[in-house]
Amino acid sequence: MFRLDVLPSTGALQLLVGGLLLLFGLNSYSKYRRALEAINYRPGFRVVVSLSGFLGNALPRIPGVSIGANWSSITKHKWYADAGVNVLSYVTYPSVTTTYLLADPVAVKEVTLHRARFPKPVQQYTVLAFFGKNIVVTENEEWKRHRKVTAPAFTERNNKLVWDEAVRATVGMFDSWGTDKSEVVIDHGATITLQLALLVIGAAGFGQRLSWGEDKEIPPGHRMTFRAALHTVSSHILVQIVVPKWAYYFSKTFRHYQDSVDELQAYMQEMVAERKASEGIEDRHDLFSALLDANAKDDMKNRLSDQEVIGNIFIFLIAGHETSANTLCFALGLLAIEQEEQEILYQQIISLVPTNDNPTYEQMSALTYPLAVLYETLRLFPSVPVIPKYSVEDTTLPTLRPDGSMDSIVVPKGTVLILNPPGLHYNPRIWPDPMTFKPSRFLGDWPKDAFLPFSGGARACLGRRFSEIESVAILTLIVRRYRIELKNPEQYEGLTPLQKRDKLLRCRQVITMTPLNVPLVFKKRSCPVKIDSG
Repeated sequence: MFRLDVLPSTGALQLLVGGLLLLFGLNSYSKYRRALEAINYRPGFRVVVSLSGFLGNALPRIPGVSIGANWSSITKHKWYADAGVNVLSYVTYPSVTTTYLLADPVAVKEVTLHRARFPKPVQQYTVLAFFGKNIVVTENEEWKRHRKVTAPAFTERNNKLVWDEAVRATVGMFDSWGTDKSEVVIDHGATITLQLALLVIGAAGFGQRLSWGEDKEIPPGHRMTFRAALHTVSSHILVQIVVPKWAYYFSKTFRHYQDSVDELQAYMQEMVAERKASEGIEDRHDLFSALLDANAKDDMKNRLSDQEVIGNIFIFLIAGHETSANTLCFALGLLAIEQEEQEILYQQIISLVPTNDNPTYEQMSALTYPLAVLYETLRLFPSVPVIPKYSVEDTTLPTLRPDGSMDSIVVPKGTVLILNPPGLHYNPRIWPDPMTFKPSRFLGDWPKDAFLPFSGGARACLGRRFSEIESVAILTLIVRRYRIELKNPEQYEGLTPLQKRDKLLRCRQVITMTPLNVPLVFKKRSCPVKIDSG
């Protein structure tokens, strides 16, 4: 029988709850102290919010609570310089976790070279598997199976195709601007770089040649063109990451995005079927065809499913579209600010590429300054500002002291390791005068272990060469024909180059670092350049 007289009083309940909270607090404090002792009280942050959670990527900096969203790209090397170390700790409470923030070339190299000891936390990337499992969201033996098929897709023949399609796309842009205009005003540089990257990845990635103008005809059985679906999915991938499916019902924009996902999926399934049907008939060099060819040559046990093939080509799309486009936009903005550097670039280009000819893939190795401009852009604006790993064992990491001597840090099992490219790229001991845009630093010997825009080790970006070729071709053509300047230059009068950069190249982190608004003017050079678009 239920008896009211045996229920605890309000005071007893308060004592019980208070006792439980006290026990929880004491237990958390004990774990917190042990965590600090385990890392020898490494300098760093003691906060409430984890870096990997939603709040860690949304809150501003609040001392004791959060170090703020976009912390890496905002602070660069400053926190490390203030602490006098190249590795900072990050310990949370009351839910105790331990993280190291690495801006040390020796420690970073150790982590990237020993993938088995320091794997990727793939659970943080599962959202990128919505088209199918792929090389980004897998680890260990499954990752090896994906890499065995995807790596051979990046061939020398594909490299040449990338160059040719980048030239074709850029010349197509020039044709759309017309021959009679002495200058072209672009309200945001990303509008042209996204379009250029889309045309290149469409042809060199998918084998689908797209024109600079809009596609008018929708194929039978589809609700939008391949180009429209590709552009919407790649440009609005954040919707897939942050918006729950039930919310799509309330927004026409979200429903259009889902329609684009469905359409792109249908197009890619059709392409898989088409390539299989034409196997051995057509000689194709695009990534999709090369990936299917490599997959067909593998034994049945290790062969990727059609959905996994589609998942991997989608990852190539994201890397080859948004990442390349944003980097090119940053590069154009930097060249508009740094006119002397743009002139050095222009002089090398015209010394190597006759004005009546398109540059060829065979000339790329001689075009050292466009590649140096790309690298310096990636040093200042790395596409991915944080790269997470974790330790599967109790171990140590080598690190450099401020005086250049070697030290080591204790890494308990389960510790999260955040590779911090901006912290690494702005380290003045490694990169003299790190705030200055100086492409020439990449012409001689330079610290390759302290350059991390493509990650490193076995998990380094497979599409690095694709991106380099595409960017060098596009920069070469644009700078040869046009001088890039700032729109509304009066707004920048009296500012230093660094102040101009802070004003023009404001950015935010989406999937990659994304420029917010880069208004530019392209002024045709006095010596006309005749380029054959055929």
